[in-house]
Amino acid sequence: MPPKIAEVIEHDICAACGACEAVCPIGAVTVKKAAEIRDPNDLSLYEKGAGYLVCEGCLTCGRVCPLVDGFVENELANVRKFFAARSKENAGSQDGGVTSGILKSLFKQGKIDCAIGITRNEKWEPKVVLLTNAEDVERTRGTKYTSDPVVAALREAFEKYDRIAVVGVPCQAHSARLIRENISEKIVLIIGLLCMESFHRDVMLEKIIPEIMKVKIEDVRKMEFTKGKFWVYTSDGEVHSVPIKDVAKYARNPCHHCCDYTSVFADISVGSVGAPDGWNSVFIRTEIGEEYFDMVREEMEIMEDPKPGLELVRKLIDTKRKNNAEHFKEVCKEFSFETGIRSETV
Repeated sequence: MPPKIAEVIEHDICAACGACEAVCPIGAVTVKKAAEIRDPNDLSLYEKGAGYLVCEGCLTCGRVCPLVDGFVENELANVRKFFAARSKENAGSQDGGVTSGILKSLFKQGKIDCAIGITRNEKWEPKVVLLTNAEDVERTRGTKYTSDPVVAALREAFEKYDRIAVVGVPCQAHSARLIRENISEKIVLIIGLLCMESFHRDVMLEKIIPEIMKVKIEDVRKMEFTKGKFWVYTSDGEVHSVPIKDVAKYARNPCHHCCDYTSVFADISVGSVGAPDGWNSVFIRTEIGEEYFDMVREEMEIMEDPKPGLELVRKLIDTKRKNNAEHFKEVCKEFSFETGIRSETV
């Protein structure tokens, strides 16, 4: 019998988080968005999922797949603390620089020896990288809004390092949590990012930026989704924006089935929604998250009661659920296994 992730793939809701590639003991799984051919007999062409003819039936991939695991109804139920923060060294950051600040401080203190992150070149082409010191973190500043199989990099990281931090969007934070619980305790910290949707690299770089925003990708300095619009800032000081609805339809299909906005499975979630301009909203979700944030607190400025606060976060959670929950529930009816949106607290 094919593993459960085969059904996730065939129904086109695979998030391409990379978890299955990270843990498959025989390397039968690869996640490559560029490939269009799926052939289980030719792994060089294999896009995503399990190679049926080489799979040994261990079913490890199903234990770390966020879609197989499903979602939770109340994604704020496990929030221990909510506040705004910004790094005291946040120059060049998207907002308050909290994620970068956490990683840099932990590297300097020797609390982590590796972090998984995404850097980009001048054409905004993203690349998943292993960060091994505070200086490396500088290369990953800023949000890219394109999707890459971040968690797949754990395969190499597990071979070389013992204290690994993972930074990712909700599906990646979810799978990293499942890997930590089922496969390896080398993941010491999971930082999840708030995410409404993400885009295939080619769609963002070849459609949205040049055709909809009418901007050359080489001129883009910063992108962000905020206040109901998608904003692009260029090197000449110009600011371009369009309503989010004009670009949301180009999001990856799996994103239209996702029911996690705030990275509920992370130790610490970080975003900008709910915090003032120039600050990050911070959600401490686990005892691990509390412990690690306390290690870096002196590097941060803290705002205990930020506005607009959790009220706005809840509105966006509801918006994402309204758009996506029914899509996911319909797909769940087609699966041979049980998954869905459960009422338990993470």
